[in-house]
Amino acid sequence: MTNVVKERFADVGRGITLCFDEIGDPGATPLLLIPGLGQQLISWPEQLCGSLAGLGFRVIRLDNRDSGHSTHIKAKPPGPLAMMTGRFPPTTYNLRDMARDTEGLLDALGIERAHLVGASMGGMIAQVVASRYPQRVRSLTSMFSTTGAPKIGRPALSTWIKMASAPTAHVAEDAAKAELRMFRHIGSHGFGFDAQGVAEQAVAAWGRDPTSGGVSRQLAAILASGDRTAELAGVTAPTLVVHGDRDRMVATSGGLATHRAIPHSTLWIVPGMGHDYPRALWTDFTQRIGTHAADADTDRPGSNDAPHARARRPRKRTESVAKAGGTSNISEGA
Repeated sequence: MTNVVKERFADVGRGITLCFDEIGDPGATPLLLIPGLGQQLISWPEQLCGSLAGLGFRVIRLDNRDSGHSTHIKAKPPGPLAMMTGRFPPTTYNLRDMARDTEGLLDALGIERAHLVGASMGGMIAQVVASRYPQRVRSLTSMFSTTGAPKIGRPALSTWIKMASAPTAHVAEDAAKAELRMFRHIGSHGFGFDAQGVAEQAVAAWGRDPTSGGVSRQLAAILASGDRTAELAGVTAPTLVVHGDRDRMVATSGGLATHRAIPHSTLWIVPGMGHDYPRALWTDFTQRIGTHAADADTDRPGSNDAPHARARRPRKRTESVAKAGGTSNISEGA
């Protein structure tokens, strides 16, 4: 069984400290997992991470700023009026700031180049890293994400209604009920729903961070960043775009737009998948991401560190669309 390294903390600059953990051989090729809006490092299933580590990767999970055990910004969260008008206070950060956090984590860990896998907002952050810091990215995998283009990748109306009517959670049990309510709606309808797993993760996330203001600040960061389509045209890293055809949080149009925007990207539309990681697809995720990363390293001139010997090409049964420095600023958790 692959061990999970206990949580550690990295000063990534500009007053931000990120919490992270690692799974796998510390000397292996790094693969960084970036979570989505309001999500924490534990949103990446540990078993899935262990499978990726088993392919020969050093899997690193992180809490973005304003979530989990990472730095929470003290500024007041933007209100509904700011969200609707786009007139955000000067304290509002954006996806470029969050991408700098990610690059700062690589610096803190002494990692020159890493494979990036981002989900939803995490996919947006990974896209920005790939476009602004191409020398740091071995490959990019963007999962159920979008480009920021108007009217593209938008939540379904029913999702907006559920988000607007969601009650405030005051205890862990409330958080679990809210998470179950939301993921029964936005989760994968083509696969079995793991109610116990969703509830347990919600309770664990509440235990790590019961605050809610960070979600509004992260959402403002997305909105304040605008349309990144033109910027994505400059991405040079080998890119895999993954999206479900049943996603009610980020419509499938977001994945299609991402694929169109990034030159030579590969698109995998997964039938029945929503805005989550259904257990039935963990093997496919492992194979797809592992093969994509390994192929990127194999194609890189002079590469001799790719774990491609153990990352076999997956079967295409779920594919519906395809295109022919130092560590002095690292601290240990309790």
